This record gives sequence, structure tokens and C-alpha cells, in this order.
Amino acid sequence: MIEPKINTDYKWYAIYTKSRTEKKVAALLLREQIEVYLPLIKTFRQWSDRKKWVEEPLIRSYVFVKISEKEYYTVLNTPGALRYVTFGGKAAPIADWQIKALQHIVAGIDEYELSNEKFEKGNKIKITTGPMTGVFGEIIEIRGNKKFIIRIEQIGCSILLNLQKETGIIKVEDQ
Repeated sequence: MIEPKINTDYKWYAIYTKSRTEKKVAALLLREQIEVYLPLIKTFRQWSDRKKWVEEPLIRSYVFVKISEKEYYTVLNTPGALRYVTFGGKAAPIADWQIKALQHIVAGIDEYELSNEKFEKGNKIKITTGPMTGVFGEIIEIRGNKKFIIRIEQIGCSILLNLQKETGIIKVEDQ
């Protein structure tokens, strides 16, 4: 018996969601057994009657999914999911190294800030020492020996990283 060929070429995509529905959309997609990444950060919130640590999305209104063509419409039909982030009218795939860079940032970097500012292209690098070992990125700007900017082109966002004190000077190589 010949098995039908199914496209198993899984790629990461960014999904734009309704405001403040990122966690709900991620949970619904997980129920559909779709691989989801929602980078969350802990922030301290103060209300008039209490103070509390809460987890908020690093990038508001975005959820990342790793899918093949067969899950494309399942994702779009999820309540709260509005559309894929597109380039030239097609859903723009995001390289694995960019998702890994986000995961490393959320897991091991103390300070960062988001920027929608456009930067000139720099060198593609691989970090070979420190908590972000193995992460590939594009250096946009270096500020001293503890800060640098990584561009994530597919979502039009750059992240300024302030490395931890114990990281030391990072060593970079061209890709």
C-alpha cells in the first residue's frame, strides 16, 4: 500500500491576535496540537487595592506557531486569531534561529526593551560564549561591551539586550 505524501515542512509564523487575547489563542492552538510559542515576561503590577507579579506577552498581539500547510487554516479559524504577519501578500516564515533568540532572551537576559525603530543592516553573527551561546542574530548596533541590538525582521521588531554582569564580553563570529 502506498502512503499519501503529506507536507511535513513545518515553519514558524507570527499570528496577529486581538488585543489581550494572546494567552487564550495560544491555549486554543495547543488544544489543536499545534506547536505554539508565546514569549512571556514577569512584570510587577500595582492596582489601587493590591500589588502582584503577572506574566505578560513580550510582544503584544503576537503568537508564534510552527505549522505545515495543512494547519494553515486551522490557525486562522481559532477564535482571537486575526491574520498571519505577511510579506508580499503571503504569510512570512520566521527562521528557527530567530525564535530560539527570543527564547534565550526571555530565559536568560535581565534587561531588554522593544523598538519599532528601523536600523541599518549589520553583520550576521553567532554568539559563542555566555547565556545566549548558539544564538544567531543580526547586529544592528553595539553600545559598549554589554549592549547590542538583534533584529527580528519578519515581525518588524528589534530587541536591545543588556547582558548580565557575569556574561563578560561576548565573542561573535560571522555566519
